[in-house]
Amino acid sequence: MVNLTRIYTRTGDDGSTALGDFSRTSKTDPRLLAYADTNEANAAVGVAVAAGGLTKEVVATLTRVQNELFDVGADLCTPLRETYDYPPLRVGQPWIDDLEADCDRYLEPLEKLRSFILPGGRVGAAHLHVATTVVRRAERAAWAAIEAHGDQPGDGKVLGGVNVLTAKYLNRLSDLLFILARVANLPIGGDVLWQPGGGRVQAPERKRAAGAPGDAKDAEGTEDAEDTGDPEKL
Repeated sequence: MVNLTRIYTRTGDDGSTALGDFSRTSKTDPRLLAYADTNEANAAVGVAVAAGGLTKEVVATLTRVQNELFDVGADLCTPLRETYDYPPLRVGQPWIDDLEADCDRYLEPLEKLRSFILPGGRVGAAHLHVATTVVRRAERAAWAAIEAHGDQPGDGKVLGGVNVLTAKYLNRLSDLLFILARVANLPIGGDVLWQPGGGRVQAPERKRAAGAPGDAKDAEGTEDAEDTGDPEKL
């Protein structure tokens, strides 16, 4: 049960903050940076939902994700221990499995990517692209916390490490948000494609060396891969 009767406490005025197990740490602790970035990621997802223009199915998925991100943050801020009087909620493998299933399901109606895409299009899609980048930053911060504190439980005397599954969850979530950004652009015909050089330049034409095998075939008018415009043949 959450019962917030006052928002400011002044207890952090010395540059420290409380973790989930009531121990205190510096506000520059990598563990804190990880759950702070996760909190920012949750806010970015919320902006995407509030912007509108997303299907009810996508909004339902994102709403579930927002609730899970609170739990990811709680996991990150609670050091691992061998035993607990009250076991905290931890990210588990089924959470990651669900994200992978979501990725597969939402990917089905999308065309295969044959180019990098620009983070834009419709408003909801643009916000989801922003959320994708924030989640990727949160994942990097989670790995930094794992590197700093390890992934092993503490014994009460030594502060415990970080649940590795939090970083894996954030990794899969960034994939899902990227896919959902593409889904959000389906009503306008799909992705906004990247143009090398901002469209100012074209890829240089590739020419065979004189006397190289295939010259005769080329002379007969057979198209090179570059002429077909098919990136898979480059």
